[in-house]
Amino acid sequence: MTETVTQVQGAGPQRNRRWVLLSALTVALVAIAALVMPRRISDRIEEEAAAVPLVQVHRLVAGDVQMVVQGHGTVRPKVTMEVVPQVAGRVVYVHSELRAGGVIRANEKIAQIDPRDYELAVRQAQVAVADAEARLDTEIAEAEVERPEWAQPNAETGPDALRRLRELRIRRARAALELAETQLALTELELERTTISLPFSAMITGKVVELGQYVQIGQRLATAHGIDAFEIEVLLDDEDLARVDALRSPAALADGTDGELAPVRVRAEFAGVRHTWNGYVTRTAGRVDPASRKVPVVVEIAKPLEASAGKPPLWPGVVAEVLIAGKTLDHAIAVPLEAVREGNRVWLVDDGRLAARFLEIMWINAAHAYVTSGLPDGALVVANPIDGLEEGMTVRTSKDIGDG
Repeated sequence: MTETVTQVQGAGPQRNRRWVLLSALTVALVAIAALVMPRRISDRIEEEAAAVPLVQVHRLVAGDVQMVVQGHGTVRPKVTMEVVPQVAGRVVYVHSELRAGGVIRANEKIAQIDPRDYELAVRQAQVAVADAEARLDTEIAEAEVERPEWAQPNAETGPDALRRLRELRIRRARAALELAETQLALTELELERTTISLPFSAMITGKVVELGQYVQIGQRLATAHGIDAFEIEVLLDDEDLARVDALRSPAALADGTDGELAPVRVRAEFAGVRHTWNGYVTRTAGRVDPASRKVPVVVEIAKPLEASAGKPPLWPGVVAEVLIAGKTLDHAIAVPLEAVREGNRVWLVDDGRLAARFLEIMWINAAHAYVTSGLPDGALVVANPIDGLEEGMTVRTSKDIGDG
């Protein structure tokens, strides 16, 4: 009986230890759950957020934009002339710049043909004029002497016959004088033509005459390009022509109404460096190019060979980019090209959701498409290309995560 009581009394401490262990295990589980559950909730939130596409947006701003029409063309001289003599003779002088690449200023003597024969011809013509003047003076003097006799009746010749005869001889002498003066003017002109010059500053591109050479009338001595202005012919289609606000048509030129000329920037590369020259549109070529069905527009650059501030001369034959200032788009919105999807569609973000808009594009340059309607000022447009976007889809923007 005593043993049994002892066993029952020894079971109490063991039960207490179990409860202590169970309580400790419960506390540990609660602590672990407290650590793990927030992390799982955070992971679930991040997974749900990752399921919403992140898009980069660009805020659209309206403003006035001047369109620029772009084209390419080859620089060419505005004036090209063959230098030819108008009289024959031996060349006794040649300008030092009469060579390929040489530049000769306006009215400078390019070449001189031996003038001695022509000087003698002028002296001979001057003598002929003096002789004709003397003959006319003689006829007039004799008429004054005969004037009293004109009133005397003459049975053989009749009245006034002597006067009519003298007047005829005076007219003949006067005609001879006029002929002699014309011959003098012609010989003086030929003497003047022995000196060869150009009425404009020119660059020589080819020379075929040498000192001492005998040349004939019309023989080519050299080829010269005017350097006061060069031209570029640019092919533009109908849409580009409509964007240029200041083109002088042939009809306007015929009426003498020049109007305002569209300014132009001409760009070309030399030694890897891009340079710019200023010019303006002068006219259309008055025809349609048969190959491209476009209209040639002529651009003029003044003083193209004048180098300044590191800018080299613009030489003929250079292929240049031409930027023609066009009309102004009022209250236009510039949409980044990367935001424009197929079919001229863009995605706008409004209150975190996508909305598609279709654009009527007025003009496109290298970076933007410009529209004047269909987009609200200040709208957010999706700029980065993402597949799978749909109307009404919820999205995150760069601003939502603090990047904007």
